[in-house]
Amino acid sequence: MFGQAVLAGLFVTGDVDMLLWHRDNGGFTAAMLLCQLVAAVLLRRPGRGPAWPAGATAALAVAETLQVVLGQERVLAAHFPLGVTIFGVSAALTGWAWYGLRTEDA
Repeated sequence: MFGQAVLAGLFVTGDVDMLLWHRDNGGFTAAMLLCQLVAAVLLRRPGRGPAWPAGATAALAVAETLQVVLGQERVLAAHFPLGVTIFGVSAALTGWAWYGLRTEDA
C-alpha cells in the first residue's frame, strides 16, 4: 500500500511513467489483499481468533475493488480520498497484526 502512495505521488508530480507502475502495483496489492483475507478467515476458523479482522479485510477488498474501478475511470475526486482511507485502514491492521496480537496473548 505504501508503494501505491509513492507511485501515485510521483505520477502527479510529473513522472508520467509511474502511472503504469501504479496500475501494475495496484493489481499486486489487490492479490495480496486476497491473501490477507484468507489469513484473516483462518485466524477466525480454525484459529478461534476474533472475527473483526476478516470483516475489516473483506471491507478493504470491496474498497480496493472500487478503488481500481475509480482509477480506471479517472474519477480522481473519489480515487484519491479512497486511496488515503485504504492506506490508513491497512496501516491500522498492520499495527494490530504486529502489536495487538502480542498483547492479547500476554
